[in-house]
Amino acid sequence: MVTQVIFYMLIVFVGTGGELCVSRAMKTIGEVTDFRPRAVAGVVGRALLLPRMWMGIALMAVAFFALLGMLSLAKVSFVFPSTALSYAVGALGGKLFLRERVTPQRWFGVFLVCIGVVLVFIGNG
Repeated sequence: MVTQVIFYMLIVFVGTGGELCVSRAMKTIGEVTDFRPRAVAGVVGRALLLPRMWMGIALMAVAFFALLGMLSLAKVSFVFPSTALSYAVGALGGKLFLRERVTPQRWFGVFLVCIGVVLVFIGNG
């Protein structure tokens, strides 16, 4: 049980932290408007020079391996719906760390997702 909680926290919080790092890195690079192979390769090259991109990739890798561990311990019908809590963590992280504006409609959607996660936890017993 303790192992599952650790895996779950890694998936939700470390994975979302990685996504926030990658998002910040890509905002530093700017909007991609040219999708020709040479231009895309240039964007990827610039992204790979940013430490925040590598931090994000590392955090997302940890979360991925935690997901593999969690899938070895719990049913997939529980794991994937319950990790939707990362949507709430992502919205909060976007607001706090990336200074994004989160509309009331979006917060309501996050609330609905959280209700769904609670239902999944209750149904797991």
